[in-house]
Amino acid sequence: MDKYVIEIISRAEKEFLKLPDSVRQKIHKQILSLENNPRPFGHKKLKETEYYRIRSGDYRVLYSIDDNVKIVKVLSIAHRKDVYR
Repeated sequence: MDKYVIEIISRAEKEFLKLPDSVRQKIHKQILSLENNPRPFGHKKLKETEYYRIRSGDYRVLYSIDDNVKIVKVLSIAHRKDVYR
């Protein structure tokens, strides 16, 4: 099984750097695991979009998957009350 390339857009990178350390470490591991499995247990496809999300406690990681070129693009990392805005 080919690995996916993980791309993080600058907005998501800024959001990631603002997170508390403990949350950041957990989310970092989850994002890296998307290389091997972009649709892990517990992922969810968001209605009426091409985006997916994974949960980490009260935080969410929104991303898109391009299976043709094997790219996972992380679009947003934020608290669940803010992430869908």
